[in-house]
Amino acid sequence: MRVKQDERERLFELTKYEREYGEQGLSVCGMDEVGRGPLAGPVVTCCIIMPSHPLIEGVNDSKKLSEKKREKLFEIIGDTALAIGYGFCDEKVIDEINILNATKRAFAQAYADMGTDADIALIDAVDGLDIPCRKVPIIHGDALSYSIACASIMAKVTRDRYMAEQSKLYPEYGFEKNKGYGTAAHIDALKKYGACPIHRRSFIKNFCPDA
Repeated sequence: MRVKQDERERLFELTKYEREYGEQGLSVCGMDEVGRGPLAGPVVTCCIIMPSHPLIEGVNDSKKLSEKKREKLFEIIGDTALAIGYGFCDEKVIDEINILNATKRAFAQAYADMGTDADIALIDAVDGLDIPCRKVPIIHGDALSYSIACASIMAKVTRDRYMAEQSKLYPEYGFEKNKGYGTAAHIDALKKYGACPIHRRSFIKNFCPDA
């Protein structure tokens, strides 16, 4: 029983922002991104509105969860969400407008894709977004906000699945394992084989001078 009580207390604390704005009669969406740092693949964003009840046990910053746990929560969150949208900016866009601007564009896409408006958008750290509601950036928001944590899980699993599919096309880079991040094995593969179509040319110049 104590474990469940601890989890209830953790989730209560995690919904602090949602409760604060909800008590003012304001609707809240959570937004997060995955993929700002990798050498390959897209940046993926999610915008989500979650009901105040029931809260989903285990929701947390996606980086703190195992792949198996994220996959399980992905299905539950998807079935529970009141609204959800995704944004996707690929490596070509990232190279053209830089990763920060690509991330902001993907956030705007995710909000629009959600198909409804919110009064408040809780966002993990990023400021200056072009979305039509009040924006509340929260440093380490995926560990402090339930809605942002849900968005982080959805974005993470979506991107990971995409990179696993890409690994079938470009198996030499190990995308199914590294998800495009600059692991030692990935960098060694870049030096050996050069870049593939989904590599970010602006990110790999140190490893592939011809990129």
